[in-house]
Amino acid sequence: MDIPPLDRLLACDEIRNLVARYAIATDARDLDTLVSLFVDDVNVGRLGTGRDALRASFDQALRGIGRSFLFVGTQTIDLSDADHATGQVYCKAEIQDGDRWIHQAILYGDTYERRNGRWYFVRRIHELFYGAEVGVNPLMLPPANWPKSHDGLGTRPEAWNTWREFWSDG
Repeated sequence: MDIPPLDRLLACDEIRNLVARYAIATDARDLDTLVSLFVDDVNVGRLGTGRDALRASFDQALRGIGRSFLFVGTQTIDLSDADHATGQVYCKAEIQDGDRWIHQAILYGDTYERRNGRWYFVRRIHELFYGAEVGVNPLMLPPANWPKSHDGLGTRPEAWNTWREFWSDG
């Protein structure tokens, strides 16, 4: 594999941005953006192929939880050639499960492909290191009124239009 250094740097940067967009789109419940990050013929297993099937899968999964906060950390990217790569991504997640607040440590096993000059997910495998309930549910706190107070409930995700639309459609 002979990829020029600048092309390698650009590919890795674009893939890191793809991963970050996934986290924010998930937390914002922006399903349009979320499915656009995957190849158009994505395999969604028993639900079929394509972005419509993927959208249905995400819709079902994300309606099963309340708020989420995905924080992307350590990431490896291995370029196979100029248009194909694999990677692993650590993610710390905070997830509302009814009245419970859960912390998770996640490892994503990713397959990426560049089509028409843009990088996409081909496949994303979600594996857990652990999931554990947290003692204090942050959703039960009074408003933070930041910067006056550093602890308390903030304004996200409700401030995202996509979040409000997601929950108003369901």
